[in-house]
Amino acid sequence: MPADFHEVRFPLDVSLRGSGGPSRLTEIVTLASGREHRNSRWADSRRRYDAGFGIRTLDALHAVVSFFEERRGRLYGFRYRDRVDFRSGPPGRAIAPTDQPLGTGDGTTRVFALAKTYGGGPLPYRRSIAKPVAETVRVAVAGIEVAQARFACDATTGLVTFASGAAPPPGALVTAGFAFDVPVRFDTDDLTINLEAFTAGEIPKVPLVEIVP
Repeated sequence: MPADFHEVRFPLDVSLRGSGGPSRLTEIVTLASGREHRNSRWADSRRRYDAGFGIRTLDALHAVVSFFEERRGRLYGFRYRDRVDFRSGPPGRAIAPTDQPLGTGDGTTRVFALAKTYGGGPLPYRRSIAKPVAETVRVAVAGIEVAQARFACDATTGLVTFASGAAPPPGALVTAGFAFDVPVRFDTDDLTINLEAFTAGEIPKVPLVEIVP
């Protein structure tokens, strides 16, 4: 990520109560016959969230306002924890080094990009993971876990680099397991907060949108 991204996470207690998920842009043209032509305008999905659902106390509200001000509104991106989708496998299962395929070794390539694949049918979707949680990354080659000392993961790019002399051999499947955050930014430059409405139970809107590289 460029300099306009801060490697800090949005308040976790707020994000874990937020709402949102992936969105896509599909163009649909209906012909005179009633038949449709459908075309996807985006190669990748883009996630949108409303963190306002997670603000339950004045202290949480103050933390979000402070975070918003430090990010200068929409200017700087940051990390966000999606409570539904933040692991290489299902949220309720422990991270395993064989969770996600990264590629196949050729004996010389030492750098592999983290990714997560959705679906197992005719058209699976492969999502690039650029913001892993470094200490959670586990890697395996041909199903055998690789010692931490034999690879490094850049938590700001999602690139896994094997140590010199440790490139996966030809034909060996490289896999990984990890937790990750979503790179997002605020999708507004205005936070409008009515304190009386808030204390009466009204939820403020705090829209966030994923930053697509």
